Amino acid sequence: MRRRAVASPRLSSAITPGYGRLPPNKLIEWNSRLVSTVHALIVGLFCLYILWFDDAVNANPVWGDPNLVKLNVAITCGYLLYDLVLLACNWSTMGDSFFVCHHLAALYAYGYVLTRGVLPYFANFRLISELSTPFVNQRWFFEALKYPRSHQMVVLNGVAMAVVFFVVRIAVMPSYWVSVFATFGTPEFERLGLGAQVAWITSCIALDILNTIWMYKIARGCYKVLTGRGGRKVEAEKPSCAEEKHANNHTD
Repeated sequence: MRRRAVASPRLSSAITPGYGRLPPNKLIEWNSRLVSTVHALIVGLFCLYILWFDDAVNANPVWGDPNLVKLNVAITCGYLLYDLVLLACNWSTMGDSFFVCHHLAALYAYGYVLTRGVLPYFANFRLISELSTPFVNQRWFFEALKYPRSHQMVVLNGVAMAVVFFVVRIAVMPSYWVSVFATFGTPEFERLGLGAQVAWITSCIALDILNTIWMYKIARGCYKVLTGRGGRKVEAEKPSCAEEKHANNHTD
């Protein structure tokens, strides 16, 4: 835990003078979110590379060569384990049973990718959603530094967060599910076995429901700010779960 607290404070103090004035509980979450942002950028950009250039995965989405995808998933699993340890060590300030369940379920689902090398295309496609995480974390950084919600940087980040969240989590749903349905009844799908089939489909349905709910809350908050209805009343409201929790859903 001490190693984690070396690079982040130095970098944050150099970039953001207000970092040193934060209370201890916010410092812990700040460091956690900075790690989350770095993880999201690495994994998200790696996902795009695989989607564009890994022909083996794209040619056979269920049983294609999973080597690069497994590397990316392994990075995410490592981050999830780190986050679970962080939550356990700081439960009084950051503890959240929802995230514990979320992380454990994600580790279980990605375990099939790491151990059996199955569903590389779909696992990679899901990880593209990480590209929205830096904007969610940045919103928390602004709030921790007490930037007014009318500040230009806050508004711009909020709009970017809503747009990117929609693009990587909502707009991709139709094409994703078309690809999923196209595998039904094929020999590749049957080879998965019931356990992998159930884990794959049920987790995707649950995550898409959560993403739709979070998108609605983000869009509503963005609308209030852009229309000038986000004054003192909105500032006093508790942020939505998609904006408040660290790394929301880094494992979709």
